[in-house]
Amino acid sequence: MEEITVSLAGSLTDAGHSLVQRVYYEDTDFSGLVYHARYLHFLERGRTDYLRCLGCEQSALLAVDEEGLVFVVHRMEIDFKAPARMDDVLTILTRTEKAGGAKMVLQQEIRRGDALLVAAKVIIAVINRNGRPRRLPDSIARSFTGA
Repeated sequence: MEEITVSLAGSLTDAGHSLVQRVYYEDTDFSGLVYHARYLHFLERGRTDYLRCLGCEQSALLAVDEEGLVFVVHRMEIDFKAPARMDDVLTILTRTEKAGGAKMVLQQEIRRGDALLVAAKVIIAVINRNGRPRRLPDSIARSFTGA
C-alpha cells in the first residue's frame, strides 16, 4: 500500500493557507445543515493552522519576550452564502490582507469545491500578556505578508 503524507495543519500556497476539513454530525443542527456558530470553529482552525505553517506557534509567541505576544479576534464580518451539510469536505482558505502596527487583517473563505459557502474578514488585535495593545514585531509581520 502506498503511503500518503498529509499535513494536519494544511498547506501554504501562493494565495495564503489552505486547510481541508470534513463536516461531522456534531457540526450540524436538526436540519442536517452546519449550525451557523460551527463556521467560527472552522475559521479558527484555519487561522491557527495558518500561524502554525508560518512557524508562529501561539504558545511560543507568549514567550517571545518579557511582554509576550497574543493574537485576539477584535472584529469579524461574516457573509453566509450557502450551507454546508454533513460529510461535505470543506476547504478553509486564509490570507493576510494587512499585518503591522497592533493589528492584522485576514480574509477567510470556506468552500466546498468551487462553491463559496462563507466569506469572512477578521481583524486581529495584537496585545501583550497583560491585555494591552502592542506592535507586531517586524519579523513576524513579514512572515504574514511574505515581504
